[in-house]
Amino acid sequence: MPGENLSRDEAHERAALLSVDGYEVALDLRSAVGESTEAVRTFRSVTTIRFRRTGDGDTTFADLVAPSVTAVTLNGRELDPAVVFDGARIALDGLADENVLVVDAQCAYSRTGEGMHRFVDPEDGEVYLYTQYEPADARRVYANFEQPDLKAPYRFEVTAPDAWTVWSNGAGERGADGVWRFAETAPISTYITCVVAGPYHYVTDTYRRGDVEIPLGAMCRKGLARHFDADDVFLITKQGFDFFHDNFDYPYPFGKYDQAFVPEYNLGAMENPGMVTFTEEYIHRGKVTQAAYERRANTILHEMAHMWFGDLVTMAWWDDLWLKESFADFMGSFSLAEATRFTDSWVTFANNRKAWAYRADQLPSTHPITADIHDLEDAKLNFDGITYAKGASVLKQLVAYAGRDAFLEGARRYFKRHAYGNTRLNDLLSVLEETSGRDMKAWSKSWLQTSGVNVLAPEVTYDAEGRVTELAVLQEGAELRPHRIAVGLYRLTDGALVRYARVETDVAGPRTVVDGLAGSERPDLILVNDDDLTYCKVRFDERSLDTLREHLGSITDPLARALCWSALWNLTRDGLMPARDFVAAVLAFAGRETDIGVLQMVHAWARTAVTHYAAPAWRAEGGRQLAEGGLRELRLAEPGSEHQLTWARFLAATASSDADLQLLEGLLAGTARIDGLDVDQELRWALLSPLAEYGRADETRIDEELARDDTASGKRHQVRLLAARPSAAVKAQAWAQVVESDTLSNALVSAVIAGFAQPSQRELTAPYAEKYFAAIERIWAERSIQIGMTVVRGLFPAHQDRPETLAATDAWLKEHADAAPALRRLVLESRDDLARALRAQECDALED
Repeated sequence: MPGENLSRDEAHERAALLSVDGYEVALDLRSAVGESTEAVRTFRSVTTIRFRRTGDGDTTFADLVAPSVTAVTLNGRELDPAVVFDGARIALDGLADENVLVVDAQCAYSRTGEGMHRFVDPEDGEVYLYTQYEPADARRVYANFEQPDLKAPYRFEVTAPDAWTVWSNGAGERGADGVWRFAETAPISTYITCVVAGPYHYVTDTYRRGDVEIPLGAMCRKGLARHFDADDVFLITKQGFDFFHDNFDYPYPFGKYDQAFVPEYNLGAMENPGMVTFTEEYIHRGKVTQAAYERRANTILHEMAHMWFGDLVTMAWWDDLWLKESFADFMGSFSLAEATRFTDSWVTFANNRKAWAYRADQLPSTHPITADIHDLEDAKLNFDGITYAKGASVLKQLVAYAGRDAFLEGARRYFKRHAYGNTRLNDLLSVLEETSGRDMKAWSKSWLQTSGVNVLAPEVTYDAEGRVTELAVLQEGAELRPHRIAVGLYRLTDGALVRYARVETDVAGPRTVVDGLAGSERPDLILVNDDDLTYCKVRFDERSLDTLREHLGSITDPLARALCWSALWNLTRDGLMPARDFVAAVLAFAGRETDIGVLQMVHAWARTAVTHYAAPAWRAEGGRQLAEGGLRELRLAEPGSEHQLTWARFLAATASSDADLQLLEGLLAGTARIDGLDVDQELRWALLSPLAEYGRADETRIDEELARDDTASGKRHQVRLLAARPSAAVKAQAWAQVVESDTLSNALVSAVIAGFAQPSQRELTAPYAEKYFAAIERIWAERSIQIGMTVVRGLFPAHQDRPETLAATDAWLKEHADAAPALRRLVLESRDDLARALRAQECDALED
């Protein structure tokens, strides 16, 4: 990986030297099908780059990661590939004012989801291709200048097997010679160019509004066609275009709009203009809840927002990644709430997305939203909860601070002023200052250029009659920021916890007195940051915390209830509330939670509480209580409801007793039945998982299930369950598959790791802690960055949660001070999670 890195300084120097007029890229993908005798299966890539020298100097380099280069020609002069190509760069000298570079290379198909990914469908043997580049993997498919500020128009042509269809960013068609040729794109960055090819199932529609007409397409593998609800995809797409056209006053600028749902995808989606790619996990093979459809809709709108924030106007370097990701994350929820059926999307945002941000912002690797990105490895790791969810949270607060109209008018001016160009932080701040009249530089310094999360807590006094005399908000944190918040007062009325007073105010400094609440009746609950206007962790006064322990499920407002669940979880993570108290709240109130997305998040938190934060002596009892509560709520849930399905999956995730496992066996065999519960194939795999983990489903039984579901999804489940079996030999085989071999695809690597690391098998995996630290530097050096990240994160011995593991981690960090910074960051983050778990366990042990 180090040889493939590109530094910010190198990118700046190259951008100062040259500008690019255009690319012509010809790919021959016929080698994707049939048998291959090559050690690495390759395809031919011929690239012509026309560029001008605009600065001083006559030497530079082009980027290409490929097994071999056949020919390089610069301005008609042949260069020796053996001399100028080092495996990652092509050295160029003797530049003229106007230049033409032609590179003929053999590029490799990918099994890691980076570059030109090749997938063979186990169901029918069909081959499917797609590209994924961000931040810098276009160079695995064609020679280029791989940095976001060297935008250019592209012309692609692709030769493919006769039975295939090919798509790219622009509209295309197959010529009489069998070659697919695509319309020239607008000026775009390398990382958002795209090619999708194969026998995909393809559905079309059209978006029409006034004079605007946009051809729409949606595609998936043929094996998923029977599950593909393209009508709903098109519905959300059209609603999104309505919203963005209404609010951005800049028509969609990239012609057609195709959306491909592709296999073995590392991300949720990618905003390639005109050719958006998504993980095919968004195509549901069985019954799912509305939360799953909401997640997909949010992702569709997130990627659509990128057509303006990111594609039309692009950050100059990865320092300002937030200029596209924070905005797209915010606009996804914003448009979801205002333009679709998912009107409670801000509840999901508060409960789910912000939890990701809070965790990331408390890691040792936390960074300002505008980050300091030295190179591509830094960039790869900064697609994180800060860049996405914290950035979106801060923008949500900015709307409250500057006003909705000023914010949207700022966006409109930003697009028109910088269309097809590259920007930095100050370019956005200047238009927002124009439209809002606010000092955006001071706001930016506090919110975008510092790291960490503030804690806000109420401080209240009462008179002899129990009325509020003063309510203040206390702020903690290394950087005390200005916050626009609402403070809500709640009381119990006829068994319901309802808000009876609300004040919106600005908070600054360590203590802010809130005007407008003096004289109010004593509240049962004070909720700081009611309505979730700002980004902060919330604490409670003693009376409020007691109220939540007894009446959390009685809060009638779903957003307020979600904020309280989130606050209790943060208390648990911070070692201020015993894990068993959080579990008690889940058992008492989760059955009354009406928002299915919140319920699923609470379920995940409860499992984490028992697995990582509970005192080891209470861990088994906590697991038993969760499973018992899960079964109780499953039987109480309305037959056929999404709550019933969610509780069934929770039971499958927590079952460990003989009685529970026997029930799961009965549900699989059809000898047990729960009224209304449809045990479809995806639920079957979920029910089979604990049976494999606890040794009640052997290899034969798992293979029998694969025979029922001999698909790509079924194969991933089978691989995961085989690795989950409680056997030393099984763990050794799984370890070897991931650490000692690189033959598995990215999806199967993740599946093996998920099966290997079972919390109930701590003793079995204990020997691998030492092996982990011995292997990770080699893994980082030998594998692609995506696989390296998956292995380093996934195999960290998190279940060996004892001080000895913490000491071993510290020893590795001390002994490997010169290891790759990105690798050290991953280990530091895992160390922090482990240390947090140990602190939480100490808190919980005080209850013994």
